[in-house]
Amino acid sequence: MTDTTVTSAEAGSKTGIAALLADLADGRIEVLDLTAPLSATTPALRLPAPFPNLIDLSLEKVAAFDDDGPFWAHNNIHVGEHYGTHVDAPAHWVSGRDGRDVSQLPVERLVGEAAVIDMTAEVEADPDFLLEIEHIEAWQSEHGPLPVGGWLLYRTGWDQYGHDEKLFLNTDADGASHTPGVSAACAKWLAEETPLAGFGVETVGIDAGRGFELDPPFPVHYHLLGNDKYGVTSLKNLDRLPARGALIVVTPLPIVGGTASPARVLALVEQS
Repeated sequence: MTDTTVTSAEAGSKTGIAALLADLADGRIEVLDLTAPLSATTPALRLPAPFPNLIDLSLEKVAAFDDDGPFWAHNNIHVGEHYGTHVDAPAHWVSGRDGRDVSQLPVERLVGEAAVIDMTAEVEADPDFLLEIEHIEAWQSEHGPLPVGGWLLYRTGWDQYGHDEKLFLNTDADGASHTPGVSAACAKWLAEETPLAGFGVETVGIDAGRGFELDPPFPVHYHLLGNDKYGVTSLKNLDRLPARGALIVVTPLPIVGGTASPARVLALVEQS
């Protein structure tokens, strides 16, 4: 039998897909999971009355190695579109209501370079912290321009609360959620002045918990989705990514007519 093992030296002479596969095989590229576990206890957005909420995840047993399925187990899945780590499509928001549904997102825009901006210190000091244009310009001064067709991932440290919905939503006695987000001016700038395909956060939604107070309300939803850009929420492990150079793969289900979909989000990171 022919030995098809590729050594590191041989990988260095390869290019493109062959080089990527070789680097994956010998561990020079690590695959990281940026996805929150999906279960009945996954933190979810809670809208105030009178607005209805989507359902949480539940599994309905159909068969489990019994009379209904002697050789197999399977379940029906019941879950809202916007639950756990999920992708928002333009059709989700009033500004993009005539835009793409989640099944129509171009697959080439779901794979790209990840640019990671780290604002954990600022969020520790103020959970209502808003990302501004100047913060991203400072990042670009150090790391170069935002990647064409890439995704800006907003690291805030908020994934540390993902095990507890009360902490994750951080809602006060008046019902306001205090989680970090993006200013209205920065949201407009990201949507209209950058070459990004999407924007990712560690929080329950792509806007700040108090995003309803901004103009327009929930400006990241309004501007990004209205400009055919996409959002992904409830990410984790962003602390394991470099500021730039990782490859992100975003995999929503192609739900026809869907405004969003739970997704598995992976990152490929080169090891030093």
